[in-house]
Amino acid sequence: MSWPWALASPAWLALLALLPLAWWWARRRRRDALVLPALATAPVLPRTWRERLHWAPDALRALVFAGIVLALARPQELAAGRPETTSGVDIVLALDASGSMKAEDFQPRNRLEVAKQAAIDFVEERTSDRLGLVTFAGQAVTQAPLTLDHEAVESSIARIEIGGLADGTAIGTALATAVNRLRVSDAKSKVVILLTDGVNNAGQIDPLTAAETAQALGVRVYTIGVGTTGEAPYLLDDPRFGRRYVRVVVRIDEDILREIARRTGGQYFRATDPEALTRVYEAIDRLERSPLEGRRPVTRIDRYAWLLAGVLGLVALEGVLRGTIFRRLP
Repeated sequence: MSWPWALASPAWLALLALLPLAWWWARRRRRDALVLPALATAPVLPRTWRERLHWAPDALRALVFAGIVLALARPQELAAGRPETTSGVDIVLALDASGSMKAEDFQPRNRLEVAKQAAIDFVEERTSDRLGLVTFAGQAVTQAPLTLDHEAVESSIARIEIGGLADGTAIGTALATAVNRLRVSDAKSKVVILLTDGVNNAGQIDPLTAAETAQALGVRVYTIGVGTTGEAPYLLDDPRFGRRYVRVVVRIDEDILREIARRTGGQYFRATDPEALTRVYEAIDRLERSPLEGRRPVTRIDRYAWLLAGVLGLVALEGVLRGTIFRRLP
């Protein structure tokens, strides 16, 4: 059984090492203040209960300090992610992050930024689905396995950047990687949404071979060709003339993308604007849903507010004690 509490910033606890030093300094200061030469030969009188408890205000101040330090460490209650059964579709998003995705034919943003935002919007709507993420350029990488933790998937999508992978467009490798994430899925509906703006020119797996694997595993593939027809503006980093826009020809292997979708029972869409992505998601909504086993992520609940309330109570108590029972005469 795991401990249901944690500290968000445990480094603050190092300040507790100052407590023994502060206590020693306070006790020495008090002792020095009470040693008067005139009283050195005075008879020893019985100690009252006030004298026996003279350390109480200092102890309260130490507790206040410790409470403030613990509050800075931000104690959190962990609500464990409980297993749950939900109804949905297993979906893996495969997003192209090659250099050509910087083309700005979706003004004022480039293709990748539009694709990322559309994917995040889609994830937010799929509350009952397990989702995964694969990004690709000249190679493919799994950024998020199938999970019900949609916030983690959204964060992974938001972090996608061009240049993180060797450039190129490995459509076959990307599809094979996405299908592999669904290989052990027991959902009745398994889907890959593959979004690209190019032609397969990298990787060692042919796109149609990957499509045959998807077909054998019962995975539907929805393919999206991103980009306008003809030419698109592209921001070029020219070492001689600086950053400037050039016109690049849009080359999308629509025949391959259509064939991948046809063989797997999916659909092909040409996305010349963000609305085309919405049509893909509406088609997925019509898929048969099946019970899925998953686990909700652990929830962290800050509890330092109660600690600060207790600290304020101790401060008030110390003030009352020092002003009444333990009041010192000038």
